[in-house]
Amino acid sequence: MKLNKILLAGAMLFAGASAIAQETITEYSYVPNWYLQGQFGGQETLGENKFGKLLCPNAQIAVGYNFNPYVGARLAVNAWQSKASIGFDGSFSGTDENGAPFTYAVGPQRWKWNYVAPTVDVTVNLTNLIGGYNPYRVVDVDLIAGVGANIAFNNKEANEVNDKLCKLGHYVGQDDLGLALVWDGTKTRFLGQFGLDLNFNVSQHVSLGLEFMANVLPDGYNSKKAYNADWYFNGLAGIRYTFGPKYNKTTRTVEVPVQQPQIIERIIEKVIEAPAPVTNVVEEVRPEMLRRDIFFRINTYSITKDEMYKVNEVAEFLKNHPNAKVVITGYADKGTGTLAINLRLSKQRAEVVANTLKKNYNIAADRIIVKSMGEAEEQPYADPVDNRVAICVCE
Repeated sequence: MKLNKILLAGAMLFAGASAIAQETITEYSYVPNWYLQGQFGGQETLGENKFGKLLCPNAQIAVGYNFNPYVGARLAVNAWQSKASIGFDGSFSGTDENGAPFTYAVGPQRWKWNYVAPTVDVTVNLTNLIGGYNPYRVVDVDLIAGVGANIAFNNKEANEVNDKLCKLGHYVGQDDLGLALVWDGTKTRFLGQFGLDLNFNVSQHVSLGLEFMANVLPDGYNSKKAYNADWYFNGLAGIRYTFGPKYNKTTRTVEVPVQQPQIIERIIEKVIEAPAPVTNVVEEVRPEMLRRDIFFRINTYSITKDEMYKVNEVAEFLKNHPNAKVVITGYADKGTGTLAINLRLSKQRAEVVANTLKKNYNIAADRIIVKSMGEAEEQPYADPVDNRVAICVCE
């Protein structure tokens, strides 16, 4: 009997010493990257007309570099066309040298010209700056500010308008009816700009974007004298291609101590007078527990091919243990999306696993329990990315 006590104590010590589990941690490191961006849209010049009357085509190409998840720089060339107008309405009536009556009238005028504007910009990723870096984020918002030059040319129409106004001024005796700052040839001016860029990430290399920029220049860009700066606004849509990866993904395994329940056993020595008769007793054997964590991509609830094998393992376990049930609990990353979105996603993730078990593996519905935790305060993983998960526990 003393030997049995020694063996039992040794087994308990061994169990306590081996109560260590292994956990896999996924880490993401940002990779600085180059990108090429092409955009097309429209430009509206600030003027005397209603919005849309001075709208003209606009295009831009840019090369940029992101130094880290927060700050980058780019060289952009914006170009095409600008428009301006004057709400003038005047006329002069008289007789020519032959005594014939005539009327010279000038109504509202509109003119256009071309330009090329290279700029050097600084970009700040507001989404990462406020919400932290997330490699699977769908939308990024960048603040852009820069300086450059506006090289304007082909201002023929403005000069024609100026000639009309000056001619009318000659008739009525007003020499100041023309465009006071009309220019010809090629004119280069300082340019400052600022705005926002919204990027919708399709993949690690491709994103679709919307850009809205305000541009300010010295007075006279539109050939008119206004005693203040001239402005035009660009709205652009386009595509961005990033060269190389944006991030590296690494996994490592760490040992995590598992708290074991304290077991207190009392050994009682008892004298048995005679062996009991042997009977065939069938005892219910409790199956061992199985846990599988099925991970999902951001803002999705479809099971990827890489995770489907885990669903198969859950199904095999349930088939091999007819009395076992599975509890499926869906989660969402509380650092991404709204509360309403995360509640819906967590429920959909749990339900899609349950439906797959029922439809693909014929697991009875009464053996499946579905729960959803939304963006619960106590999330299963320290890394927010890993909390886009449905956890299956079979027992």
